[in-house]
Amino acid sequence: MTGIVYLVGAGPGDPGLLTLRGAELLVTCDAVVFDALANPALLALANVAERETAVELHDVGKRGGAAESAKQDEINALLVRLGREGKRVVRLKGGDPLVFGRGSEEAQALAEAGVSFEIVPGVTAGIAAPAYAGIPVTHRGAATSVTFVTGHEDPTKDHTTVDWQALARAGGTIVLYMGVKTLPNIVAALIAGGMSSDTPAAAVQWGTHPRQRTVTATVSTLADAIREAGLTAPVITVIGLVVDLRGEIAWFDRRPLFGKRIVVTRAQAQASALTERLAAAGAEVIEMPATRIEPCDLAGLRDALGDIAAFDWIVFTSQNAVQVAWDALRAMGLDARAFAGVKIAAVGPMTADALLQRGLAVDVVPERFVAEGLLDALRSREDVRGARVLYVAGEGARETLERGLIGAGASVERVTAYRSVVDGTDADSLKTRLDRGDVDLATFTSASSVRAFVDLVGAERARRVPAASIGPITTEAARDAGLDVAIEAPTSTIDGLVEAIVESFASAGA
Repeated sequence: MTGIVYLVGAGPGDPGLLTLRGAELLVTCDAVVFDALANPALLALANVAERETAVELHDVGKRGGAAESAKQDEINALLVRLGREGKRVVRLKGGDPLVFGRGSEEAQALAEAGVSFEIVPGVTAGIAAPAYAGIPVTHRGAATSVTFVTGHEDPTKDHTTVDWQALARAGGTIVLYMGVKTLPNIVAALIAGGMSSDTPAAAVQWGTHPRQRTVTATVSTLADAIREAGLTAPVITVIGLVVDLRGEIAWFDRRPLFGKRIVVTRAQAQASALTERLAAAGAEVIEMPATRIEPCDLAGLRDALGDIAAFDWIVFTSQNAVQVAWDALRAMGLDARAFAGVKIAAVGPMTADALLQRGLAVDVVPERFVAEGLLDALRSREDVRGARVLYVAGEGARETLERGLIGAGASVERVTAYRSVVDGTDADSLKTRLDRGDVDLATFTSASSVRAFVDLVGAERARRVPAASIGPITTEAARDAGLDVAIEAPTSTIDGLVEAIVESFASAGA
């Protein structure tokens, strides 16, 4: 019994441009055969579901004729073999599989071998890269047609399949794929065919990626502009009047953090919110989770939750505490109803939101999102003196809150529910980037992430990059480690941290 091969367009680079169908197939497939231009972040989708067996990953990227590049015949044979083994295979191809992607050749090989296949179109780089550069490939009054041409074909060859003179006379937009080396000859052919040497032209390198670069010129000067800017493949070239619209509608490279390379050290399970907000502001995000969260011995927590009605208050000072407590509660067969009659305090809005997502409305959130702020908010209430308080804490948490509540007349039962341990996924890659000076900022959302970061990359490397801190406790830990804290969020939230980063870079560029 044969499996099925899905020829999936991965889009030009931005993971958000993958189609819903493509994402669905990655989540359910048995094997992924991927190109060099398919964003590695997409491979994570293949591992999100719980599986009995690991997903096979096959790198068949072609890298400019390098010796290690996979040959097309080998790729075809691999797809046929995997299909005949009964696997659900995603062939992940950059851009669209049928636009200069050789997907049709792979489909032919599968059809000949009797292996079932499906073609899932993707967003082609010839449309997406110009769009991210603020260049529409068609525009009323400027271009009513667009021609996609492979730039690999040299017009000076004896036999060429492209009628360059006809293209020069057509008057629409010309989009060249991968034509940096042959561009001078292509330009010469177009001008010889009647195209004005003053025709606007642009080159977009790494289109839709955070490292996208765009140069504009005229068709006769573009090759020199590309060389001066140091652009190398992958590059999409656009020729036509539509290029002039970039001055009006460019957007991607005008976002406030565009071109900034920012490290996120937050634990991987919690990094998505910070990563998404920084990326939305234009940053190239480098994820290196310095820590990960592990539950401690939960016997004490389970005992406390089993007797939760005996407490007047339960206090949470992190999303981690909420997650671990909730998991323990559900494992005991209980849910939010167990907290009926118990007041809840949270150190800040993120922790409060984590509780609300589980059906638990918070009674107290302080104005200052630190333990001291929460303590002040609780001490101002008349129902804390004499109250019995359950405090769900992380290992090594400061005793500020516990001691303050006892001083206010409450009895406190502190339960240590979790610990932060060093993670360091991709630490070696980050070390290399730090050595190259290829990082603009490192973000920290806890004191433990600061300490783990320094341990993982080394104190000397850690001090090479400015730090952005989510609040005063994290700032203190960073300065104790010798880091240059260039930014501190005025409010200890992810939004507050991102806003502070944006304002800092805006001020520096003013």
